[in-house]
Amino acid sequence: MSLIRVVSYNIHKGRSALGRRESLNELRLGLYGLRPDLVFLQEVQGRNESKSLLDAQHESLAAALRLDVAYGRNAIRSHTDHGNALLSRYPILEHENQDISDHRLEQRGLLHARIEVGDRAVHCFVVHLGLFAGSRTRQILALTDRIQRLVPEGDPILVAGDFNDWGDRLAPLFVQQLGLYEVFSHAPRTQGGELPRLRDSVRRLRNALRGLPNGATVLERTNQLGMEGAGRLLPPPRTFPAVFPWFRLDRIYQRGFAVRSARVLRGREWARLSDHSPLLAELELP
Repeated sequence: MSLIRVVSYNIHKGRSALGRRESLNELRLGLYGLRPDLVFLQEVQGRNESKSLLDAQHESLAAALRLDVAYGRNAIRSHTDHGNALLSRYPILEHENQDISDHRLEQRGLLHARIEVGDRAVHCFVVHLGLFAGSRTRQILALTDRIQRLVPEGDPILVAGDFNDWGDRLAPLFVQQLGLYEVFSHAPRTQGGELPRLRDSVRRLRNALRGLPNGATVLERTNQLGMEGAGRLLPPPRTFPAVFPWFRLDRIYQRGFAVRSARVLRGREWARLSDHSPLLAELELP
């Protein structure tokens, strides 16, 4: 049995919520402190010819976290491009970025990667859907078609990203057609959990660089309930805007996993990094 820590995060091209300050260095430290195994990233800048510090963000983050990486370029400008990325502690066997743009005003892509967890194949999909309801429905149909064609029945699946689905109207499509469930709907009841703080992430990284054991600093108190805990149905979390979350835009859907915990990371320090709040889920692969 494998315990997998999954993060989904729209990083706003490495800029703060209002775009007034660069946040990539702090974001790197924040992600490091979460100890993720899989990171589903949206609005990642793959190329920036004007500011080298913002160039190849997927590679910079992957190197800091010591993870494998796949990047799907979607929006192409004269001096920049951005898209989705998957960072993985497990080998990425193959990946493909499918263009699911619905009109010329929005460039959207579907990054599909097949990773290997132990001796099992897991299919990961990083998505950032359109702003219009009709576009989102057609993009989900494209995702459904791809899964039905290319994913063997019974293979575990993770679909995560920015769905722009504030009305939660797409969930029935996932459940009815693919057997995918949003992690918060199956998360066991948790109490008293404390999320990692950004300054603790900085301290953890400093300890690692100095060769100190991770236990030298207490970073977080997380609930360790097993799946025998009482379940409860929860709505997807409010994740946007990060400074005062009101809209339920971000999701992690899964098939074939047991959900051990699921949370949205809030607080002033996280709100300084992006206009979205990140999601963190602990999943068990039997």
